[in-house]
Amino acid sequence: MDTESLYELYLSHPTVTTDSRRCPEGSMFFALRGESFDGNRFAAKALAEGCAIAVVDDAEVVVEGDSRYVLVPDVLQALQALAARHRRSFRGPVVQVTGTNGKTTTKELLAAVLGERYRVLYTQGNLNNHIGVPLTLLRLRPEDEVAIIETGANHPGEIALLTQIVQPDYGLVTNVGRAHLEGFGSFEGVKRTKGELYDYLIQKPSAHLFVNGSSQDLRAMLSERALDLTDERCLVYGHDAEAQPEWVCRGAVVACEPMLRFRWRGDDGDDHEVTTQLIGDYNIDNVLAAVAVGLHFGVAASDIDHALSSYHPSLGRSEYRRTAGNELIVDAYNANLTSMMAALDNFSRIEHTHKMVILGDMRELGKESEAAHRTVAAKAIGSAACRTDVQRAWFVGEHFETALQGMTPPAGTEVRCFKDVEAAKEAIRAEAPNGWLILIKGSNGTKLHQLPDEL
Repeated sequence: MDTESLYELYLSHPTVTTDSRRCPEGSMFFALRGESFDGNRFAAKALAEGCAIAVVDDAEVVVEGDSRYVLVPDVLQALQALAARHRRSFRGPVVQVTGTNGKTTTKELLAAVLGERYRVLYTQGNLNNHIGVPLTLLRLRPEDEVAIIETGANHPGEIALLTQIVQPDYGLVTNVGRAHLEGFGSFEGVKRTKGELYDYLIQKPSAHLFVNGSSQDLRAMLSERALDLTDERCLVYGHDAEAQPEWVCRGAVVACEPMLRFRWRGDDGDDHEVTTQLIGDYNIDNVLAAVAVGLHFGVAASDIDHALSSYHPSLGRSEYRRTAGNELIVDAYNANLTSMMAALDNFSRIEHTHKMVILGDMRELGKESEAAHRTVAAKAIGSAACRTDVQRAWFVGEHFETALQGMTPPAGTEVRCFKDVEAAKEAIRAEAPNGWLILIKGSNGTKLHQLPDEL
């Protein structure tokens, strides 16, 4: 079946599922394949559970004479093509967000700000890959006015692929950092891949780029494409120190105690000060991006302030939690060298009598992994070059265990290493830390998100 014929079916059955355990009545089931599963084997079950259509790419599972089976050459490609076709029917603006750090928080802040004026369809959670992006686009409905689509990548070419599906009118790269280096090969590989969004937008005459003008890396990426911040396609935001009159907005951190308080100014010249529910002064770039997008789309300044002050982070991203015994800064969804150092820098500026860090391994750093873990460990425990006021530094994972070898912490700093999160939980239960401000950060695979319930 070709894409247009499949789209006609979709218009009659606009709910899509890839999970045979979740089959809304009248929905379409796409039988995706994975390393350890084959969705074709569950097509009959999906139909029995309520799906109206099963899209498969294995002719052997098709029941002869049963029109509910739709055979295609490749189910994933059919899903992506269908999403791209549906996106073309959407007449509202589409904003695509990518970057190394902060893309999920930025996407949610954009949704909160634009939601003050528009009906917004945006990526739920972190469904930002080759499957999640099509599924998000297929949730678009005629009543939606704006779409915000988050896209992630860990290999070259992935942003280019996703951008062809999303077909954005606006693009925003939050930043570029040292993450997923196993897949990208190098930091230059990261920049090339994130820059694939710029490559698409430059070829689209009506498209615009939201650009953090305070980022040297992003400015360099524009320059490599014969663009600069003065180009009319660039909608620029950034820090007060670098700001130019033509920028959409500028701003600065006022305080982080521990919530980020910042000020911003648009082209009307009025100053605004907002106290957010975000931990970390590194979030200044994320909130300024949301201000810039809101202003461009005509959201009132007071509504922008309201959205940013009301937004509460989720999914273990820059969250502040107060438990019965401790105060926690939970940023345990992802970690790389850039975000780890930013989190530790921010933590060092928060005043507290008893400070503790629990850091988990950073994954997918390739050949730079050992050096990155040693850098973070030195920062966390307070080496001679990087003094901090952390009294307890706990590390989880084999990478940190190796990095700590031969490293001598200063007097008064307790350093411990655990093989996994279960060992760390046992220590917490045995010692019951109380009265501490604790930073919890690590890659999702280290499962440090399980620790807050123990503290």
